[in-house]
Amino acid sequence: MTLEDDFCDIIKKARMGQGLSVEQVAGASGISTDALARLERGGRPPTREEAAAVAAALGLRAAPLAEIAAGAWTPPPVPPSLPVGSGGVETVRGDIGGYEVKGYVLHEGGDAVLIDTAANAPAMLERLSSRGLRLAGICLTHGHADHAGGLDRILAQWRVPVYLGEEDLDLMPASPPRALVHLLTAGDDGLTIAVGRLTLRCLITPGHTPGGLCYLVEADGTACCFVGDTLFAGSVGRANPFALYPTHLRSVRERLLRLPPRTVLLPGHGPATTVEAEAAHNPFAASP
Repeated sequence: MTLEDDFCDIIKKARMGQGLSVEQVAGASGISTDALARLERGGRPPTREEAAAVAAALGLRAAPLAEIAAGAWTPPPVPPSLPVGSGGVETVRGDIGGYEVKGYVLHEGGDAVLIDTAANAPAMLERLSSRGLRLAGICLTHGHADHAGGLDRILAQWRVPVYLGEEDLDLMPASPPRALVHLLTAGDDGLTIAVGRLTLRCLITPGHTPGGLCYLVEADGTACCFVGDTLFAGSVGRANPFALYPTHLRSVRERLLRLPPRTVLLPGHGPATTVEAEAAHNPFAASP
């Protein structure tokens, strides 16, 4: 599966997150403004020297950036169904205008939670029905429509708790019944949700949105973290607003990439990856 972001996406996210103009980055990198603008539009691939110069100007890691620019890296494949302890994780795909988004079903012992809706309530409901699962809750990584769309349809059938970062409530495409919503703040970091005999732990990870969350499950030596748009394989989501960019980097570097190396990271877009792979190959993983 191809990466969600390519070279031009990565450098644009880093530039805009830092509030820099194309002219400023061109000056810092020694590349002409026209040439940098063309690189950012994806008009041509960069040379290795250009990738290194842009990486230095934007505080990115040069070798991983050049590797992605050359199409020389993708993460090791992760199957769409993963065993976790005596339960498992299944991927559900949806799309908005042809743009693919992923949600997940974590289940154990007949109980399940949804992590995001994939904007595909029918597929989520069908998966629960076909597997004979009882829905115990819905865990939203953030409030954007591609991750929370269709929530009302799911709640019409299953009146269950909805977990959401407090600062993302205004981003929701529709307001869920207030009695069902558990709004999480910084003080709720580490909050646990039971899924059968599994325990899902909430991680407060603002950056892509002000109220961004990730969810970690660990059992019998296996760990999976549902990361939404906080991290993509080889990249990160766009900081919304851009002023959250430093906060976003801290969430990636100090929370997600400090999990055990073999932890599987399950994003909302693009391929699954691991902490080990991102620590080695993500241009945003650490300061150069």
